[in-house]
Amino acid sequence: MKRPWLAHLVLLPLGLAVAFPFFWMLGTALKTLPETAVFWPVPRTPQWANFATVWQTVPFGRYLVVTATAALGVTAGVTLSALLAGYAFGALRWRGQHALFGVYLATMMVPFEVILIPNYLSVLRLGWTNTFAALIVPWASNVFSVFLVTQAFRSLPRDFQEAAMLDGCGHAQYLRRVAAPLVAPALATAAIFAFLGSWNALLWPLVVTDAETMRTVELGLSKFVEAESNNVHLLMAGSVLTLAPVLALFLALQRRFIEGLAAGVKG
Repeated sequence: MKRPWLAHLVLLPLGLAVAFPFFWMLGTALKTLPETAVFWPVPRTPQWANFATVWQTVPFGRYLVVTATAALGVTAGVTLSALLAGYAFGALRWRGQHALFGVYLATMMVPFEVILIPNYLSVLRLGWTNTFAALIVPWASNVFSVFLVTQAFRSLPRDFQEAAMLDGCGHAQYLRRVAAPLVAPALATAAIFAFLGSWNALLWPLVVTDAETMRTVELGLSKFVEAESNNVHLLMAGSVLTLAPVLALFLALQRRFIEGLAAGVKG
């Protein structure tokens, strides 16, 4: 006999332990400065004006627009490149396929710091500093996303492709009408990872941008921390503003995220 209550009994404390830092951050963001000395996360009277203070102190609106634009551009590039490369590696059969895929996967072992300077020199010579191209183009494809979508394509029965080809579908039509919808969970997972990676990026935007108008939310938050290091409640309010969009995205797509990871593991 199954005992779901036992699983809930184990998972509930773990879930509370994971969620507590977020509750503490939100509670601290709603406190007054004297209240932050108390560890208890619930404020006596929520200070919603803290968010307005942060918004007015630094141009968070501009930071969010820049970050969202860059993150959406990276997400679109990663999703498209993962779809096309994943189809080539996972659904097609051609000479040298496995060897090239192995070499491609091996590049995952290259640390980001190794390619930082070559990427920066390329951006500099192209005249892309302080532009969205610098924030988007170098990260419009990544190996993990291609691997994840490739595994999803490999999990599809070959009968689907053969039947589509017999009905007169070319590769582009089969990919658009049949294959892409079937691997949508994997694509959604790749998109979430790409969006989160771009949204949370700090070092690369710091290197390729120095104009106030091209500052991302992570850079803006770091500057805000330097200026308001003693105002813990305002720091937490800024952190909540930074975290809210990506948390909302994850909650909206969490089912697709889990399905995509499961498809990648099975593939």
